[in-house]
Amino acid sequence: MTVSPMQLPQDHLLSADQRRALEMLATAGLHGCTGASLCSRGFTIDMLADLVRDGFATARRETLKVGKRKITIARVWIAEAGQRALEG
Repeated sequence: MTVSPMQLPQDHLLSADQRRALEMLATAGLHGCTGASLCSRGFTIDMLADLVRDGFATARRETLKVGKRKITIARVWIAEAGQRALEG
């Protein structure tokens, strides 16, 4: 008998890196983490995008002014489903 992924507990769906990323996001608070800070810790953009696509995290582009320049960053937060995945 084949078990669909929807029947497995959430922790079986997450890789060790995904769980580590969610743990970082959980401790980041209201400001979340920038995509650059997550990538600097070894997380790939594809893995972060998967977390967002699967509903474990949310992301938003923000424009910041640095000196006279404007830069666009991605900011990532843990979603409720991500919190539940860490708890269960």
